[in-house]
This record gives sequence, structure tokens and C-alpha cells, in this order.
Amino acid sequence: MARVVLNQITKTFQNQQVVKGIDLMIPDGSFTVLVGPSGCGKSTTLRMIAGLESATSGEILIGDQTVNQLPPGKRDVAMVFQNYALYPTMNVYDNIAYGLRNRGTSKKECKVLVEEISEIVGLTPYLKRKPSQLSGGQRQRVALARAMVKKPKVFLMDEPLSNLDAKLRNQMRVELTSLHKQLGSTFIYVTHDQVEAMTMGDQIVVMSDGDIMQVAAPMDLYQEPENLFVAQFIGSPPMNIVPAEGKNEQLWGFRPEKATLLSASVSPAAAQDMWVARGQVVSREILGSETLFHVETEKGKIIVKADTELAGQVGPSVTVTVEWPHMYVFDRISGKRVGRLNGREHVSTLTGGVI
Repeated sequence: MARVVLNQITKTFQNQQVVKGIDLMIPDGSFTVLVGPSGCGKSTTLRMIAGLESATSGEILIGDQTVNQLPPGKRDVAMVFQNYALYPTMNVYDNIAYGLRNRGTSKKECKVLVEEISEIVGLTPYLKRKPSQLSGGQRQRVALARAMVKKPKVFLMDEPLSNLDAKLRNQMRVELTSLHKQLGSTFIYVTHDQVEAMTMGDQIVVMSDGDIMQVAAPMDLYQEPENLFVAQFIGSPPMNIVPAEGKNEQLWGFRPEKATLLSASVSPAAAQDMWVARGQVVSREILGSETLFHVETEKGKIIVKADTELAGQVGPSVTVTVEWPHMYVFDRISGKRVGRLNGREHVSTLTGGVI
């Protein structure tokens, strides 16, 4: 096990800087997820840690050792790729044992290690099969076992579940988090799927355009986003963003589940204690126990998440309300969060008395 530290790491391809001087500390034994849209630099960052790409500038430490000049095989890391990268002509046993044999491990020790790891990931019955005879989930387990058998300090995973169907992907998420707890090793995991990041990581690094937007635990990201990008990237559906009332330099935001949908209007007295918007329900997405209501209001398009029981009780014309403490305040220019609306008096101060 080891912590990983990045100090002012940059990466430039053909005069284009794709990683822009990031600083990051990945704690020993953590499950850290790098998440962001395609092209944000997360996979490049992972490959620099692995040694598959060289950093243009900056320092990478694994444990207490600077590894910039070390080849991948000397960094004591193991990488699991998106396409599994298995040898099609070898059976499962030989795929798992391949790295050990290259390191000169004895046949006896190799057998013990392969059987031990195979038992952990549930591959014991399949050791004589070729990759073509395995399901997607089983092939993914082989790739994991091949990484685990090396007993590295750090596991690096580049979107390893993206080729699986939705049901198997959910199952493998659970298996990977359980495996992490069992091994206690440092996991660094790359994904573009924010749901995957939220359900698996204990530390999430949100990236955009080569920069780190925020580093935090999953619920801290959700409840305390530092900027508009994180507010709208983390959460499904994302945070609603509306114009601030009386403040052109600000935007206000609220989570869909914090809004209330009413069929009737709100009295002027009650409206002082909340954000209110009248609108039309333009569509409904029934997700089981919850339904997403897409509402076109005079203050913009918003999404309300509510109990499905409500779906048949509201007509097309609705009132949407949000209590002031659930409203976030963002700077329109920088996108940074500047606070929350704590109550009627605070809102009145921010808006210059216009509510």
C-alpha cells in the first residue's frame, strides 16, 4: 500500500496542454475516483501515474519515492484496462500467471498465488478456459486477478466496466468495492460516469479541461459543490440553475429533490419564505418509486424529483417551491459558489430588497 502524490503535474501533446498543473494527494488505502467528461485529462493523469505517459513537468510520488524516471515495471503498480487486454491463446490460469513468470517466480509459488487470487475473485472453476469462453464479467475478473496477483502498492483502473451491460456493471461495482475493502490497497479508478464515481469512491476528484474542479467525499461533493461545474456534473438529475432575483451577477441553484410541486398557487405571505415559480409540466419520467417532472417555468426549465404517487395528482399547470436554505448562490462569471440563501432576511439583503 502507498499514497500517491502529484505536484504541479502537466502534460502537453502537440502544443496543447491537456493536464494543467494539478496538485493531488491520494491517501494510502483509499478508493479514489477520477471523474469528468471525455477529454478532461483523467485517463492521461492515470497513465502518467502508471508510467505509460511521461509528465511534461511536475513530480509524481508513489509512497515516498519520486517515480518520474522509473519505467512502469518498477513503479509497483498494476493497471486494469478498459478492454481487459487478455491473451486470447492462453487459458485463465496462464493469463493470471503471465506477469509472475516474467518476474521469475517459481512454478510452485506461482501456483499458490494464482489459486489464492482465483478463489478471491471467483475464478477457480474457470482456470482452464480461454477468454473467448468467458462472459464479460468473468473476463473482467481475469484482468483484476492478473493485477492482484502481483500484489502491487497501487491498483490503477481505466474505465474497466464500460464494456459491460448495465446489470453486470452494477454487480461489478459492488464486487470491486468489496474487493478494495478486502485488500486494503490504494485504488485509483477513472470513469466518466458520475453515478459510478458516487457509488464506489471514498474520495472523488472531479476534473474538467485538464484542471481539478474539486476533491471531496461523495456526499460532500453533492451537498457542498464548490462551483457550477461540480453542481451540474454530480447528481442525477443535475442541480437546477436559475437566474438570481435582483442580482444579475449571480445564479441560484437547487437539487431536484428539494423542490415541491403544487397544483395550487402559493399565497403572497407564504411566498416570502421560499422561491416560487409557476409553470407547465412538459414531461414525466417514471423511475419506479420516484418520478422526474420536467417543468417549463417563467424562470427557466427545471426538473423536480418527487414520489411517483404524486404523478397522477398534478395537472399540467403547477407551482414549484423551494425553501430558501436549499438554494445555492453562484457567481455568474467565475462559476464559484459564494454561499447559500439562509432565509428571508438574507435573501432580501442579497437581492437589494427584491424577492
